[in-house]
Amino acid sequence: MSFYPYANEFPVLRSLPEHGRTREEILHELHSMAAREDASWENGKVSGSMYCGDKEHYAYLDEAFSLFGHMNALQRDVCPSSTRFEGEMIAMGLDLMHAEQITDTIPGGLVTSGGSGSILHAMLAYREAGSALGLTHWNVVKPETAHPAFDKACHLLGIELRIATVDPVTVQADVDAVRALIDDNTVAIIGSACNYGYGTIDPIEELAAMALHRGVGMHVDGCLGGFILPFGEMLGFPIPVFDFRIPGVTTISADTHKYGYGLKGTSLLLFRDQALRNGQYFFQTSWSGGKYCSPGIDGSRSSGLLAASWASMVHLGRAGYLKYAQAIFDTAYAMQDDVRSHTDLRIMGTPSFCFSFTSDAFDVYHVNDALRPLGWRMNGQQYPNSIHMCVTRPQTQPGVREAWAVDLAAAVAHAQTHAAEPAKSSSIYGGISGGLTEEADQFIRAVMGDMMDKHQGVPTH
Repeated sequence: MSFYPYANEFPVLRSLPEHGRTREEILHELHSMAAREDASWENGKVSGSMYCGDKEHYAYLDEAFSLFGHMNALQRDVCPSSTRFEGEMIAMGLDLMHAEQITDTIPGGLVTSGGSGSILHAMLAYREAGSALGLTHWNVVKPETAHPAFDKACHLLGIELRIATVDPVTVQADVDAVRALIDDNTVAIIGSACNYGYGTIDPIEELAAMALHRGVGMHVDGCLGGFILPFGEMLGFPIPVFDFRIPGVTTISADTHKYGYGLKGTSLLLFRDQALRNGQYFFQTSWSGGKYCSPGIDGSRSSGLLAASWASMVHLGRAGYLKYAQAIFDTAYAMQDDVRSHTDLRIMGTPSFCFSFTSDAFDVYHVNDALRPLGWRMNGQQYPNSIHMCVTRPQTQPGVREAWAVDLAAAVAHAQTHAAEPAKSSSIYGGISGGLTEEADQFIRAVMGDMMDKHQGVPTH
């Protein structure tokens, strides 16, 4: 058994082939892999990952991409359509985040390569704004539950990251803990709407008011929730305000490749003030190759991704997004009710479309151990061990929620029976170790354990 994907079925390339293979042969291979991998999520038992799941919609996006995939968004004179796609995506995003209520500045935006890209660009903007004020050392304060992409961005940009504890009951940012970490070198604080792990929304109004009072930036990470929470609010679900209606909010990230139902590889970073966005531009005017400038960290980008994401937004419109949001919220709350029906399980905080649960009676990974053979692919957290389900359109298919109720009951019974034994699953971002062969699981756990020994993290909630 090889750990390398498909090594037992297709030739493993260790160098460039001397002679190319036929297109038909290659496409046959690709179709074979794609069909198998699609089958793993089409039944609606995979948390997150596939936010749309509509093959007809994917085919439509693929066609839009194919028309512009070979074009370079960096070269706007040759590919002016990129300016239209990007500009209108930003305008639609600003409209969704109520930028019309901004009266003292001119809002703007940027299309990035994904959530991590939006977060990286936001941290760059705040660092550059701090530098313009004379700072030579910068720090950013985030609640522990905010995405590790902030840790990565600060690492890459030389920004000190300060991590605040969260309320262990609500699993939201502790405002006082954030306040205690702000000083004269703080350029921004972070709030999530919602966080990845627990689906809880931080107290954005309180955080933003504090940011405004202290004169620091406030970034709202809506990478996960940005294209569904606004529609949940419109539908009357209990979604607190988190956008530009709050004066202290200065930037918002929202992924078009998640609940925007675009192709993977696009996200929006929205700015209350274009002056803050201007820190993204890079200019080199003395290069022998000509004057070089780029609107962000990326250089060449495929216009196809812009075209496909724009096509998704324009095709669905508010009515389409509202229809899918209604089904997702209804399903998510019903699935949460199924969890609450088991006294040995406990929902963490007050979530919405994305929820996490733990157990005070047994290691909740026993529940995953039982759900996995039934086809469920959950996501895992730690400190404490918990499992989350990020509800997407595949879960809204007929029969999925009913299967969840039945399978969850069986999984709880399994956990109760095996409570004294160690669970087989463990938490790895994007899933739970345990979805492969037993040998692969052991390999992953060994590697992760070695890495954790070298980079010990301290839980803060």
